[in-house]
Amino acid sequence: MPAKDVYHDAVKNALIKDGWIITADPYLIKYEEVKLFADLAGEKTIAASREGKQIVIEIKSFLGRSPIRDLETALGQYLIYKALLSLE
Repeated sequence: MPAKDVYHDAVKNALIKDGWIITADPYLIKYEEVKLFADLAGEKTIAASREGKQIVIEIKSFLGRSPIRDLETALGQYLIYKALLSLE
């Protein structure tokens, strides 16, 4: 299980206040033998159309020594998660 980012609870609480339902904390992304964990998954029903929106969230703080290195890591993680989620 991955460590939670320093802003994890603040982001989660903001989503809940905005009407999102947290469906996973963390969200498991599995592909064959690989298991990755995004921080949160949530959904929100849109009353007018009765259709919902679903999101997967990875929370990053960029508090490391190098903001560029933090960005590289976050971007790489985003691209991997996006690719694997498109296979679901």
